[in-house]
Amino acid sequence: MQKFLVIQTAFIGDVVLATGIIEKLHARFPDAHIDFMVRKGNEALLAGHPFLNEVLVWDKRQQKLKNLFRLIRQVRRTKYDTVINVQRFAATGLLTALSGAKETIGFDKNPLSKFFTRRIPHIVSTSAAPLHEIQRNQELIRHLTDDVPANPRLYPTKEDYIKVEAYKNQKYLTISPASVWFTKQYPKEQWITFIDKVPKDYHIYLLGAPSDKDLCTYIVRHHLNNQNLTDLSGQLSFLQSAALMRDAHMNYANDSAPMHFASALNAPVTAVYCSTIPAFGFGPLSDRKFIVESPQPLDCRPCGLHGYKACPLGHFHCAHYIKDEQLLASL
Repeated sequence: MQKFLVIQTAFIGDVVLATGIIEKLHARFPDAHIDFMVRKGNEALLAGHPFLNEVLVWDKRQQKLKNLFRLIRQVRRTKYDTVINVQRFAATGLLTALSGAKETIGFDKNPLSKFFTRRIPHIVSTSAAPLHEIQRNQELIRHLTDDVPANPRLYPTKEDYIKVEAYKNQKYLTISPASVWFTKQYPKEQWITFIDKVPKDYHIYLLGAPSDKDLCTYIVRHHLNNQNLTDLSGQLSFLQSAALMRDAHMNYANDSAPMHFASALNAPVTAVYCSTIPAFGFGPLSDRKFIVESPQPLDCRPCGLHGYKACPLGHFHCAHYIKDEQLLASL
């Protein structure tokens, strides 16, 4: 029986997109033993995953190096046939190189990739030559499967669907208003004016982590016209949020993890891009998807791959030029 380990210890959205590797490996090796490594806090994304044997967790916040070497020892004991490292950082490169696996695969931009048995060029997506992250990840296992990537997928449990069932007794949409980066987050004032124009026959659910509570509370307190608004931030797990998004008439999100949740459930999604652009390779993958961005070309956009804590030029035109009507159009 083949034993695989997939490593992706970056952010939530990166883990979601990397689940396409699990789908592809399982399709090609249905009896394989597949494990997945994430950073502590992201393991809930993969709870109850039907194709995973074990989820390994790296606690980076406390005793980071001690926990890394503990994982290295655990990985070596498991005797994997293949370790697939999706990341480009030295720590996971060290783990991969010392894994003892027969085959170690990773991107050539990992500083320790010279110690892997297979190095794959990491190609940056551009407007002229777009390449989605799932296509880039597929290159890591192309020699084991084929060149057709699998879409990411999450597996909410029966209990997750039961948890959100009561919220589905009416026509609804969800809004995930937050982002880790300021320049990737549609401004709260503009979420409010959009919400006030949503037809009253829709109920609106605000989704987010506990850390997003202040933002969602602000939106609830300052909206004017739409009374069908419920703040669920901090009340649902990752998979419960995804389960609610699956049956929404529409899901609104920034270029952030909730957009990828929608992709992983093939839920309808409207993705709002401020400082970043879909051509970076992290766009929505759902069958029903819409992109909202500034209707005016801006010389300063995009200003960075991941976003900033503030607009480098101070005006944030890439967000402020977006109109409510653009968001409403996808309804």
